[in-house]
Amino acid sequence: MKKFNYLTALSMLSLSIITTSSHALEQTLSFSQVINSAKKNDPWLEGSHYKQQSLEALSVAQNTQPDPRISIAFANLPTDTFSLSQEGMSQFKVGFSQMFARGDTLSIRNKQLQLASQQQPLQRQDRENKVTVSAGSLWLDLFKVQESIELIEQNRNLFEQLSQLAEASYVSGLGKTRQHDIVRAQLELTRLEDKLVQLKLEQNRYQAMLSQWLSDYSQKKYPTALNDNNKVIDNIRVSAQLPWLSLTNKVLVYDNKELNANKLALQFVNHPAVQAIDKKVATQAMAIELAEQKYKVQWGVNASYGFRNDDVMGNNRADLLSLGLVFDLPLFTDNKQDYEVKSAIAKTQVIKTEKLLLLRQLMSAFVSAKGQLLTVNERQTLYTEKLLPQIYDQAQASLTAYNNNDGDFSDVVRARIAQLNAQLDYLAMNVQEQKIILEINYLIVGATVPSKRGVAL
Repeated sequence: MKKFNYLTALSMLSLSIITTSSHALEQTLSFSQVINSAKKNDPWLEGSHYKQQSLEALSVAQNTQPDPRISIAFANLPTDTFSLSQEGMSQFKVGFSQMFARGDTLSIRNKQLQLASQQQPLQRQDRENKVTVSAGSLWLDLFKVQESIELIEQNRNLFEQLSQLAEASYVSGLGKTRQHDIVRAQLELTRLEDKLVQLKLEQNRYQAMLSQWLSDYSQKKYPTALNDNNKVIDNIRVSAQLPWLSLTNKVLVYDNKELNANKLALQFVNHPAVQAIDKKVATQAMAIELAEQKYKVQWGVNASYGFRNDDVMGNNRADLLSLGLVFDLPLFTDNKQDYEVKSAIAKTQVIKTEKLLLLRQLMSAFVSAKGQLLTVNERQTLYTEKLLPQIYDQAQASLTAYNNNDGDFSDVVRARIAQLNAQLDYLAMNVQEQKIILEINYLIVGATVPSKRGVAL
């Protein structure tokens, strides 16, 4: 009788699993879909494009000489009559002046702004990689919670069947089931309910966090972002299979040889964030050249034409033409130009230290992630080769003993709980592995490539 009821429970459980899985496949988001959507809807990337356009346009504007100046004046007018004919020096004067930039200031500013604009594509690449890590990690967190809920739902159905079996056995008095076995079964059901509530709270939190990467709030659509056609996504369901990401540099991760700091740093010199700082250093180096141009003379020209009327007797007066050359003499440079150059050099060194700090952070993060991944792989091997099979055998043995009136119901419950906890731990382990691979691929500048494997729980 007990064996029949247990098989019936398993049949009902399998049916519920199939139904749940079919429902889960109706509306799901894959890992790649979330990543692509997050990159597409990131306003920072759009702003970076505009910033690059601004710098490129400004570089053209800065490579142009200053506009000439025109002056118009009445010169040397008598204050009693204000007549141009009364005095010989009275004239209507039109002047022109033009100043020229010092040395190669214009071309240096042009190159400096071009280098600054070249930082943006590198920063966008780094941003896209960071978005991949952020959105991908949220997808994995939501996957873990979602699949944990599925596992607990499946086991809850089984515990309900076991509870019914215990009650039937207790009422009939044919087996060894006691009252505290029934209480124990009901207690475990209540604990599962509490665990489900906690997981659903986490699920709502991850759904809300992931929705910010999926909602399209681009600048063109922002005025209508709160309309019904662009609702906030608050009920996200992800596909029920891990992406199983591939490491882009397995040798670096699994090689047992220890790399010294200098050799390890070479692995990160092509990182977009590091290359962006290199562009920043080059930009600031141009500021040194720009400051050095202030030692050079700044030149300018001016010209004016003065029109004079005939005198009061009708005699013709010649018009006047003036030509001039203007330049400054940077003689007192001790407290100005010298210190401006020193300041530019110091700023360049500051940015170089930023690069060194970034390289140290990348190396430290890689070493930490590598150690975590190797530890997780060891646990996965332990679970797949020993722990999961042993726990399964224990659950089967306790159930067989109980069906043969040779075991306690509490042993069956404990074995099923241990099996559920092991499955949840193994699921969390697999998710953690994928999150670490995401981080390592970001650190060693690689694309995230899902493999064709599926997840086994």
